[in-house]
Amino acid sequence: MKKIAFFASHNGSAAKAITKACADGVLEATPVLLITNNTKSAALDWAQDYGVKSHVINETNTQNVDATIAQMLEENLIDIVVCSGYMKLIGPKTIACVKGRILNVHPALLPLYGGRGMYGRHVHQAVFDNKDKQTGITIHLVDGEYDHGNVIAQKIIPLDSNDGVDDIENKVKAAEPGFYLETLKYILNGRIGLD
Repeated sequence: MKKIAFFASHNGSAAKAITKACADGVLEATPVLLITNNTKSAALDWAQDYGVKSHVINETNTQNVDATIAQMLEENLIDIVVCSGYMKLIGPKTIACVKGRILNVHPALLPLYGGRGMYGRHVHQAVFDNKDKQTGITIHLVDGEYDHGNVIAQKIIPLDSNDGVDDIENKVKAAEPGFYLETLKYILNGRIGLD
């Protein structure tokens, strides 16, 4: 069974949904490790409830952080990393350690509204400001640049003309965990390849 690690800075709602699906037998994988950069991350609570080992890594030295994370992934024989609202750029040692197997979710249809500084509310505000008729979710591989790696899957979310920023954000947040779970299921059963 594939071993999964999660990177989350705050709630890690998609990671939580995936962990629950594994516990319920819906997903054939084993959640092993949660890494966060935030001592107050709500993800630490649910990870403890599910028996997932958790580590807070919040050093200012990015090279140390990168080396520490890569070592943890190697020691725990991690097959796939799932980023769920992780607000740090992932370093080259970590990427090399699990090359082509680090997934990230972005709350828009990349390449639209991606890159440094484009996360959460900033993305939804940009969608609103441009009067887009749709938004969506992108799951992509992490390659060392913000929101840049190969796109694995996308989900389009239609918008109504009267949707405000809160409405856009709520629609995306509501759809994100299920879509991430579905995509991961397809990766695990070979329907979606990472190579």
